[in-house]
Amino acid sequence: MRTAALFAGIAVLSLAAGAPAQTLHFNFVIEGSQEVPPVNTPGIGVGDVFLNTQTNELSWNIGFTQLLGTVTGAHFHGPAPIGINAGILFDIGAVSGLVSPMIGSTILSPAHAADVQAGLWYMNIHTVRHPGGEIRGQVIPAPGALAVLLGAGLFAARRRR
Repeated sequence: MRTAALFAGIAVLSLAAGAPAQTLHFNFVIEGSQEVPPVNTPGIGVGDVFLNTQTNELSWNIGFTQLLGTVTGAHFHGPAPIGINAGILFDIGAVSGLVSPMIGSTILSPAHAADVQAGLWYMNIHTVRHPGGEIRGQVIPAPGALAVLLGAGLFAARRRR
């Protein structure tokens, strides 16, 4: 009985060691030049987003400074590549408030999680002076995370053969 339990434990650990990463990291700069059309502002920000690929929990930590107006909203938008506008998908401000840093989380649908992984979400911060958005940033894989994404894809491709 103990031997069977030991072998079962080793098998579980072996599978876990070979599994791809379960949390993906995305980061981005938020600036007026990424708005469509571009906005001339000293405002700047940075964001870190984490996506748990098993639970589809999306968490964020977004900081910003030097905006020209009072913040009126902050949202994730998509699906859209860089340079294209899209509708609001999630109201960050409703969860995190409208002050820096904005920290929070939500559970995404599988389709939304796939769009985040494909780099098709962006976030922007709206102000009184720029109601359409003063600063914007595309949610993209963090440096090094791209290698993890590619490695996970290669791992999955090898398992299918």
